[in-house]
Amino acid sequence: MRLLALDTATEALSVALMDESGVIADRFEVIGRGHAERVLPWVQALMTDADWPMSSLDAIAVGRGPGAFTGVRIGVSAAQGLAFGLNVPLLGVSDLAAVAAGAAARATQARMSFGGVLVALDARMGEVYAALTRHDQGRVILEWEALLSPPALHARVGGLESLVLAGHGFSAHPTLAEAFSGSVACYVDELPSARLVARLAAADYAAGHRPAAEALEPVYLRDDVANRATPKT
Repeated sequence: MRLLALDTATEALSVALMDESGVIADRFEVIGRGHAERVLPWVQALMTDADWPMSSLDAIAVGRGPGAFTGVRIGVSAAQGLAFGLNVPLLGVSDLAAVAAGAAARATQARMSFGGVLVALDARMGEVYAALTRHDQGRVILEWEALLSPPALHARVGGLESLVLAGHGFSAHPTLAEAFSGSVACYVDELPSARLVARLAAADYAAGHRPAAEALEPVYLRDDVANRATPKT
């Protein structure tokens, strides 16, 4: 199995290559802007360095959001174009689940015991992209994801214990981090990456999921932004 993953949903841009042995190459950089101009050249460079012809890919994976509207759209469009051209499956991965996977790996490496990961990425406008995940023998299970205000997020999960917190929503909204002061750990620097997207997508691929490129829908959560970008006629 050869899989190409990419993620452009946040201020970071990343691409990764994965085969049966794991992630063999990746590139990650916080660039802020310029995802559209760089993502495909990065893909080509990584493929060339690995000596993988594009025709050797078995699947494409992409962070399908939520995140910055333009970033999500860029990533999904690029991934769909590649998957259509190669006639391979396209696996979409929640960017919040990818953040949770990274945070869980860090907590596990530090030998921490935790009951789940609460993700909060700053969504601006006084809100966060939030998700709650649980973890079972290395599997990341997304319980839910939503666009919430910090008070609404705390009201929804404030009673849960032994949580790992992840995402810059906790640094953008310090009172939110304070509300979960009993958490196991807080990784405010954790961002989604193609490496994590690849790992989660590979698990789905191994389980037999082979979605067609046209089946992938980007996830914005903030419906009013999506609607303003695609006005009705």
